[in-house]
Amino acid sequence: MNRSIQLATRAALLALMIALALPALAADTAVLRNGFSIRHERRQVIGTVTRLYTTTDDSSFVDIPTAEIDHFEAAPDNPTPRPEPAPAAAPTPTHPFDLNEAVKAASGTYKLDPDLVTSVIRAESGFNVRAVSPKGAQGLMQLMPQTASQLGVRNAFDPQANVEAGTRYLRELLERYDFDLVKALAAYNAGPQRIDQYGGVPPYFETKTYVARIVRDFNRKKLAAGTVTSKTDAKTAAKPPAALPTHSLAKKTSTPTVTKTQAKTTPAPSE
Repeated sequence: MNRSIQLATRAALLALMIALALPALAADTAVLRNGFSIRHERRQVIGTVTRLYTTTDDSSFVDIPTAEIDHFEAAPDNPTPRPEPAPAAAPTPTHPFDLNEAVKAASGTYKLDPDLVTSVIRAESGFNVRAVSPKGAQGLMQLMPQTASQLGVRNAFDPQANVEAGTRYLRELLERYDFDLVKALAAYNAGPQRIDQYGGVPPYFETKTYVARIVRDFNRKKLAAGTVTSKTDAKTAAKPPAALPTHSLAKKTSTPTVTKTQAKTTPAPSE
């Protein structure tokens, strides 16, 4: 029995000596008798010590008495460092909607007087971005869903898109009716089909009041600015389309003359 133990001990010592004599092919860990362990790239027995090289270029090593080494283990793979999370992007500051800038941009694109567009917005929604009419018109310029769809507007409550599309629609109506502002405004309110049906402003009190309100508001702005007199009224409401790309509804380039008598509010039978 004692002989068997001795043989086993000698075999273990021999295995240890062989392990110490052979260079390690991969990173190993030397487990010491005191419980500590040393990771190394290769090792070399030099007399009574074992030199553990801790770097691949042998520039750093530590000498450990061989008798203090209990055994060697394959070193676990270095854990892949977890990438640091990218810093959260700072939220893009949202700029509040500027109606004046939106009107200015749209009016410039479609060659309309910004004061006219603002007067239409006032009459349509009272500057309420979320306004909805009993008939379903939406937003600042009260676009009907079908009209908004035809103009490429996905969300009629987007004030920027609503103003741009409403201004474009007003421009198209002006071109359709030879830049007759009264007819264009009436068509914006009652629909082009009613203008075509009656050959002009339909006999609806609502429509006539609507047109008169816009013309009066527009003229008031121009009188306050001192740019027109009561005799000229709204001559500058729609500018000539000289620099505007040709639309299918364009007919001529004359500047309209709109007088208050064209937009009087004489009551007429309701529709």
